[in-house]
Amino acid sequence: MPRQFVFLISDEEKQYLRDLVRRSIASGLSGEEAQPPEPPTDKLRESLGAFVTLTRGGQLRGCIGNVQGSGEVWRTVWEMARAAAFSDPRFPPLKPEEFEDVEWEISIISPIEPCRDVNEIVVGKHGLIVQRGGHSGLLLPQVPVEWGWSREQFLRQTCVKAGLAENSWNKAGTNLYWFEAEVF
Repeated sequence: MPRQFVFLISDEEKQYLRDLVRRSIASGLSGEEAQPPEPPTDKLRESLGAFVTLTRGGQLRGCIGNVQGSGEVWRTVWEMARAAAFSDPRFPPLKPEEFEDVEWEISIISPIEPCRDVNEIVVGKHGLIVQRGGHSGLLLPQVPVEWGWSREQFLRQTCVKAGLAENSWNKAGTNLYWFEAEVF
């Protein structure tokens, strides 16, 4: 079982990150090259992965993330907000008239570890990554909860996301990883 991921952040830090997403997208819409404001605490300087998910009218409007920490998490959130709004290849770039209707969710990602026993996967707690050959797919912990999936459905759908056969998760040559996330 992976070690329990606890990324405790204060309400002030969460509000800072929410405001950061808003500023990042707003400045992108206006075309300005704004710089993100410095974080209020050192906790937000940790190197962790992060995803920003945008929805509009309850429908996905963009989701981009950096699964592994490659810099301070506050900078990652700034960059992923812009990417989710303007660079998700599944959607056209966000338009100014959509901005007030967009809601966002931030997921701070734990370190990734190999999943050695699929029976220990807890729906709603673990996110999954499936890799096989040149294919890779990732689903955040909240996805199977939103869809009402069982553990096996979660495994199958992660394979589908990777462009693999549904049962690829239990085949030789497939790598399965798990992680946890602090979502707000």
